[in-house]
Amino acid sequence: MIKRGLLCLCAFVATIPVAAQTPQKKDSTAKADSAAADSIALIKQLEKELGAPNADTTSTTSQSPRATGGYMNIGFVSLVDAGWTSADDIDALQPGDHDPKARGFTLPNTEITFDGNVDPYFKGFANIVYKIDKDGESAVELEEAYLQTTSLPYNLQLKAGQFVTEFGRQNPQHPHSWAFVDQPLVLNRMFGPDGLRSQGLRVSWLAPTPFYTEAMVTIANSTGETAWSFLSPESESIHGASVAERKVKAVGDLLIAPRLATSFDLTETQTLVLGASGAFGPNNSGPSNRTRVFGIDGYWKWKRAAAQAGFPFLSLQAEALSRSYEADDRTPLPGDDVVPPGEVLKDRGAYGQLLWGIKPRIVAGLRADWVKADAALSSGENRTTRSRISPNFTWYPTEFSKFRVQYNYDDRKELGVDHSLWFQFEFLLGAHAAHRF
Repeated sequence: MIKRGLLCLCAFVATIPVAAQTPQKKDSTAKADSAAADSIALIKQLEKELGAPNADTTSTTSQSPRATGGYMNIGFVSLVDAGWTSADDIDALQPGDHDPKARGFTLPNTEITFDGNVDPYFKGFANIVYKIDKDGESAVELEEAYLQTTSLPYNLQLKAGQFVTEFGRQNPQHPHSWAFVDQPLVLNRMFGPDGLRSQGLRVSWLAPTPFYTEAMVTIANSTGETAWSFLSPESESIHGASVAERKVKAVGDLLIAPRLATSFDLTETQTLVLGASGAFGPNNSGPSNRTRVFGIDGYWKWKRAAAQAGFPFLSLQAEALSRSYEADDRTPLPGDDVVPPGEVLKDRGAYGQLLWGIKPRIVAGLRADWVKADAALSSGENRTTRSRISPNFTWYPTEFSKFRVQYNYDDRKELGVDHSLWFQFEFLLGAHAAHRF
């Protein structure tokens, strides 16, 4: 550092004779060129004596892959929830891992994010989540950590690592991006408390159409708590029997999740996004049983042509999912004497949410949820029929904070009706990736 400072100082001093030799009436340019050449020669001599890199070395260094764009953004975002509910079994009422779960206060999601260019060929992203439950217990998890290509030909892109599966619209979103304080009931039913995510590879292709069309497929592990409908250790609450030990022996034992999405402008002020998704893989109710999940989703948005900061606007988002869960060859739970008969468990559900951007930074919302299980010989605790209506109101003081209040009317057919009132505050520090359209 000292050498570089001395070099810069000497270079500055070396340029002074050039100005001194240039008269106010613009004397001969040859004299100025000669003085400049002498200054350059002096700078090179100083570089050599001080050990500064020569021109060739500098050129090589500037072409280093890291030097072409190495950076890292660090962001921090936290959600704080508070509220009250008439239900005593709050965990069953609010099954999402990042839902408010207590009368009083909870910290359902605090995350640190890292993203940046690895080199000219890859970008990297990771986020670490910290949360405090209703009992004051802390938990830390690596939610995502993946590598993504930036320069493949033919509009191809690869993603590898641990990441949320791109199924529908909301499953890939982090909690701070949600338009409501809790996860839709149908996503809890199909993908469990923490949504569908795993370790794997995703390949996507952007089709050369006049409007946005993207096809992708994810190949991932089918094991773990976040593979709820597949080889999750918690799956006995779905099929009501003992968990069978299964290992990956072939590609068919992995989780395969294809998706097709398209978007186009209906008018200058209206946009429509449509998608279809699937998730196929083994489940552990028996040695050869499988699960198939299908989903369709849509998003429509209107925004005034002369909108101020994106307001006013109207948006409508909806998803419908169905699951076919094979449950043949089940074995009884410990202590049971009767083996549950084989069957295919079928569940379905949907949600729709309407958002009205009234004026800059003020948004009103309404969401309707519904889930149902077909009559079955055996039903786990996570296969009840229920519905929910949720109006809410959100105020964004700035783009880095928000206040939200939400009321939930829950109708659980077997348990009756419950009422909940939740408040949420969010704040953001540093850089953070933009929210999805």
